[in-house]
Amino acid sequence: MISNEDQNQEQWYRENVLPHEPMIRRWLTSRYGSLCDVDDVMQESLFRVFQAHRRNELKSPKAFLFAVARNVAVEQIRRSKVGTTELRGEWDEIDFLDQANGIEETAARNNELEILTEAIQALPDRCRRIFTLAKVYGMSYKAIGEKLAISTNTVSAQITIGMEKVTAFLEKKEDLNRI
Repeated sequence: MISNEDQNQEQWYRENVLPHEPMIRRWLTSRYGSLCDVDDVMQESLFRVFQAHRRNELKSPKAFLFAVARNVAVEQIRRSKVGTTELRGEWDEIDFLDQANGIEETAARNNELEILTEAIQALPDRCRRIFTLAKVYGMSYKAIGEKLAISTNTVSAQITIGMEKVTAFLEKKEDLNRI
């Protein structure tokens, strides 16, 4: 017989983690390619997310899962000492969660990621799709244009619109927090 706690964990997983797994797997594959084992990264990431959930440290499971998956992938790459040529120059861009930071700072970062996700979700469908392909998945304007059968000028215009709307959303959110 399954305990209530196990049922609650399973329900929490189905609602808060499972819907994001395919997107995180695609992101890991596009970002790190063959430099890491995506299955291993996901397993370790899920373990860490469940640990944090059990300690009641999660406000945004999706943002936390993305951050943990990124960190686990980078840890795996560092340990294997593979891919130095492919990642050269990217290390400065990677925003690591400082494991020395406390729960409060991690929670604040997760909250910021949650707000950014909310801003992106508020974009019109076409703009959001183009913006996500460029900013989250790192696709070139040309690749996005080919994928969506639109011109690179349209891609560029939609990215500009997306940046303006996301910036306005974040500024509005910041103004509301000051009140």
